[in-house]
Amino acid sequence: MEGAAGGRELKVLGAWASPFVLRVRVALHLKGLDYEYVEVDLADKGDLLLATNPVHKKVPVLLHGGKTVCESMLIVEYLDEAFRGEGLASFLPADPHRRAVARFWAAYVDGEPASPVCVCNQLLSSWLAIYAARTEEEKAVAVARTLGAVDALEGALTDAQRTGGEKGWFGGDGVGLVDLALGGFVPAIQASEPTTGLRIADPARAPRLAAWVDRFCALDAAKAAMPPIERLVEMGRKRMAEPHAAATATDRDARK
Repeated sequence: MEGAAGGRELKVLGAWASPFVLRVRVALHLKGLDYEYVEVDLADKGDLLLATNPVHKKVPVLLHGGKTVCESMLIVEYLDEAFRGEGLASFLPADPHRRAVARFWAAYVDGEPASPVCVCNQLLSSWLAIYAARTEEEKAVAVARTLGAVDALEGALTDAQRTGGEKGWFGGDGVGLVDLALGGFVPAIQASEPTTGLRIADPARAPRLAAWVDRFCALDAAKAAMPPIERLVEMGRKRMAEPHAAATATDRDARK
């Protein structure tokens, strides 16, 4: 949609399985913006990625009119501010307090990298710890923290629906910042169940969140950008095997 983009080229550097890239692509589709997608081999980062994100050397990267924006949620907010107008989706509310609340929960989704002394329940850090667990005890702790994060998000969604209408979104009447932050992880959440045995969006535990996942998957903007679940399942199985193989090797070495 050239008119919405102001006639200036939009390009996204990404990787097919990245939940962070998915956030950006869904946001672009919701805005109705045309863009060029460039798949980046993260095992052999090319010159374009290194030139446009020399600090972190990660995707996603947005290129717009010769300017670069990095970090998925910063890109989402940039798109929201750069492309405003009648008929265009808006990801942040006008009210300052509601904007602050949205940014809080968007940050909560990502959290900080897990550490042995971290007892926070942010979804991403806790969930990744399940894959990194080398023992059943470590896995149990990670699962408990993940479910704690799910409970917190279920509560946040309940509050959002109570104060912003019954459309079923964290953003109230439409897809907002938190919906995009969490929505990027929906395919990975669905693919993780066969490998981890944990159903994160369980209707019995978090009925509003489970319904939200279905609602997000039904979006045309999400369908246009989501990666194949089967490929994510295979990637997850390989990832789960790595720490277990390392733990087995450590035990074997210890017995020598």
